[in-house]
Amino acid sequence: MHDERRRIEERVERVHDQRIKPAIYAASVPFEVEAWQAPGEPVPFDEAAAASYEPFAMDTPWGPPWGTTWFKMRGQVPAAWAGKRVEAVIDLGFVGDWPGNQAEALVHRTDGTPLKAVNPLNQYVPIGNPVAGGESVDYLVEAASNPDILAGDFARPTPLGDVLTAGDKPLYVFKRADIAILDEEVWHLDLDVQVLRELMLELGEHDPRRHEIMHTLDRALDALDLDDISGSAAAVREVLAPALAKPAHASAHRISGVGHAHIDSAWLWPIRETKRKTSRTFSNVTSLADEYEEFVFACSQAQQYAWVRDNYPHVWARIQESVKKGQWAPVGGMWVEADGNLPGGEAIARQLVHGKRFFIEHFGIETKGVWLPDSFGYNAAYPQLAKLAGNDWFLTQKISWNQTNKFPHHTFWWEGIDGTRIFTHFPPVDTYNARFSGEEMARATRNYQEKGAATRSLAPFGWGDGGGGPTREIMERARRLADLEGSPKVVVEHPDAFFAKAREEYPDAPVWVGELYLELHRATYTSQARTKQGNRRSEHKLREAELWATTAALHAPDYTYPYERLDQLWKTVLLHQFHDILPGSSIAWVHREAEAEYARVAEELEVLTAEAVAALGGGEVRAFNTSPFERSEVVRAPDGATTFVKVPGNGSAALGHDRPQDIVVVTDRVLDNGLVRVELADDGTLASVRDHRAGREVLADQGNLLRLHTDLPNYWDAWDVDKHYKNRYTDLLDADSITVVDQDPLLGAIRVERSFGQGSKIVQTITVRAGSARIDIETEIDWHEAEKFLKAAFPVDIRAPHSSAEIQFGHVQRPTHTNTSWEAARFEVYGHRWVHIGEPGYGVAVINDSTYGHDVSRTVREDGGTTTTVRLSLVRAPRVPDPEADQGKHRFTYSLLPGASIEDAVAEGYALNLPLRVTDSAGPVQPVVSVDGEGVTIEAVKLADDASGDVVVRLYESRGGRATGTLRTGFPLAGAQVTDLLERPLSVADTDGNAVPVALRPFEVQTLRLAVEKK
Repeated sequence: MHDERRRIEERVERVHDQRIKPAIYAASVPFEVEAWQAPGEPVPFDEAAAASYEPFAMDTPWGPPWGTTWFKMRGQVPAAWAGKRVEAVIDLGFVGDWPGNQAEALVHRTDGTPLKAVNPLNQYVPIGNPVAGGESVDYLVEAASNPDILAGDFARPTPLGDVLTAGDKPLYVFKRADIAILDEEVWHLDLDVQVLRELMLELGEHDPRRHEIMHTLDRALDALDLDDISGSAAAVREVLAPALAKPAHASAHRISGVGHAHIDSAWLWPIRETKRKTSRTFSNVTSLADEYEEFVFACSQAQQYAWVRDNYPHVWARIQESVKKGQWAPVGGMWVEADGNLPGGEAIARQLVHGKRFFIEHFGIETKGVWLPDSFGYNAAYPQLAKLAGNDWFLTQKISWNQTNKFPHHTFWWEGIDGTRIFTHFPPVDTYNARFSGEEMARATRNYQEKGAATRSLAPFGWGDGGGGPTREIMERARRLADLEGSPKVVVEHPDAFFAKAREEYPDAPVWVGELYLELHRATYTSQARTKQGNRRSEHKLREAELWATTAALHAPDYTYPYERLDQLWKTVLLHQFHDILPGSSIAWVHREAEAEYARVAEELEVLTAEAVAALGGGEVRAFNTSPFERSEVVRAPDGATTFVKVPGNGSAALGHDRPQDIVVVTDRVLDNGLVRVELADDGTLASVRDHRAGREVLADQGNLLRLHTDLPNYWDAWDVDKHYKNRYTDLLDADSITVVDQDPLLGAIRVERSFGQGSKIVQTITVRAGSARIDIETEIDWHEAEKFLKAAFPVDIRAPHSSAEIQFGHVQRPTHTNTSWEAARFEVYGHRWVHIGEPGYGVAVINDSTYGHDVSRTVREDGGTTTTVRLSLVRAPRVPDPEADQGKHRFTYSLLPGASIEDAVAEGYALNLPLRVTDSAGPVQPVVSVDGEGVTIEAVKLADDASGDVVVRLYESRGGRATGTLRTGFPLAGAQVTDLLERPLSVADTDGNAVPVALRPFEVQTLRLAVEKK
């Protein structure tokens, strides 16, 4: 029996692959082809159309890395083909089995109208069905010779990731450019055989259905004339028809198929290439919608729509028409599919605002779900932010990549840090590039965790990243699987329809509380440090510009709020939060351009902020505080002298306040300001940090210990750090010099310089200021290591059962023990501006201005005491996909704050990231808004997006407890509303003169819209 089964399976495979598939195109005639190589970057159609072309023959190499070659193709449909279905078939020399990340092209009519793309698994362009015969066919084809960066090897460094280093050797050999007859009967036979064969192979050895299909296929092939595939195809299909007509079991799992084309906004190609990838894929999708009326395509990322709108108006018009027909479903409601961990809270709010508004404005559609299949974990503030933006559901796929623990649910309620829940689905098909293969359908059914309680799941289908999206072959598979015995039932429908049905049948789905931590790709918290720093500083500079622009708009009669400039700068920052840019997992070209964009954003925001501050008038030297908290700090005046200043939150103050009673005392190894005493060892580490207020030593061992680890992950260099990295390391204990560099009564600093490794250097300046317990460590690194990981450790004499790390609009607590596999898997985690550890009555915070990755561990000393160590991840040196990742200079600051409560950590986190701005061209002005009440924290102040002149203030509770307080305005208040993130009213807020009472639950985010009384 086994021999018979093997015979049939081998027969089916060979006949299908060697006879049926090659017969799909019955006859063909070649195009006449000419070529023109565009110099440099891509050019518009009109420029390409006017270029001089030269004859081009098949089997000719073409395409330097990142080049664009335009091909003119001319041909004529033979008159004898009248009544046939005829297509152009173009094979650019596609290689491998990855449909994206290689050559692809967009085919145009000669008038410039885009028709359709050609991709490895989507090589046809319709000519006529049927043709009249004799038609002339003229195309202009824009072909991109994008290199396959990884070439199936995620550990092979390559220079191809930047046009500056890729060279000019042609990458591809053009294989085919023909006009051909599509033999529809053979094409359908090909799909019939594929679907039945794949289903057969997934059914159990003793399943009668498997054997029925096997023998049906065997009999069917007896009817196939190997010398006349076309003529006998119909007879073969008749034999197969009964097996394809048998209905699925009533209890069969139900799969909602949603067309999809996951297009990374940048990754192994630059942003400029994504603009073309979207046009190609979207051309394919709108063409497919014309062929299949049941087709529905879900597409996220408003940024990509905007690119098509601005660069490909013909494709944009087709998208709009498909949306009207209900075949195109805008989803996600975000500007891009952003990283789920690293963007700040306000940035994620703006992702949702800009995305939702785009779809409302251009399509009249308000999206109802967050669509993030591929981000590397999801922060615990998402449920609340998603709901505040008007969303009902959340979708992800990436958690299926967990290394250690299988996530226990596929359909569940996700509860965030504030208690908000959102209905969430995690497709058990375990891919967002499904093609309805037998293996995928079986996996979805087998994998589904909710068996017995629910019956349905979602499957996004289509090839992504330049693969061309859904294909007609996938749609034909869906039709055959709609009601087929042995398989799940497949229906193609809108994701909103799926979520409505899933929620209706499973309203009491289980609850998952807290972050969705991905047990993989942990190095994305650290890789490409300059990109991460650019994001962090851009977010804070945007906050600063909006606050002072709002202040100037209310207090300076001649000032105009820069709506458009701020809008564009926000969109630039949001774009670079895409889940392969901000995490540091893109090619060199992407990160080189990201650094340049962040520099441009910083320069423009500096101009906007300076303009706003200057508009406030006056010639007084003042310090401006963008933080929401009152601050008393040492600053440098414009003449360089140190002075002390006390500044209200969101306000300004003149310099020269009374300085603290205790001055800073400095010796060659000691900094002491009466609050803390810092003593350096001869190796430059912190030998002691004494908290005078608490009368206790803070450190349990060497502080600020720099440890260099060997870092070679098993697979994904830029993405991963595997647990074994901890096993091999070098402590950097050789100091080149230790020098006192500041000995001012208000400020003391000692500089430590080190050299190590392959010519790398670190210069650290440890600074203590009068009146502050915060110890700043300003760090400059000239980094030239490869496959290394640098950490800075602070072992603290605290027994902390958990650490608290700031996330978006709050913080999460993570156990410091590893009792379970879930806790052990979190050996590298992320935080934003601070990490806090504490025991009853005492805590310590480690604060940073641009790092995210860290780890927290506990050890037991010989005396039985417990040490809790916080280690910041400073810089890495992966070689794939960017061989030069993180090489060169870095500048950042991290700080140790002894005796810190959570409230202290929040306030100092803002302070370090929002340094006081000292200027000599401003006058006194009342803060636009101020707030009292512990835990009530202002995150953003801006004018309303509708240009009404209303002031919008975003607040949140930052301690993790209930909070009440009062928000006061520095302008006459005419009324207030509580709104959603899109500034639409939810309720009327009480007011008392110029005051608004505020009551917040733990970590609640609240947006207030304040009407300004007209004069």
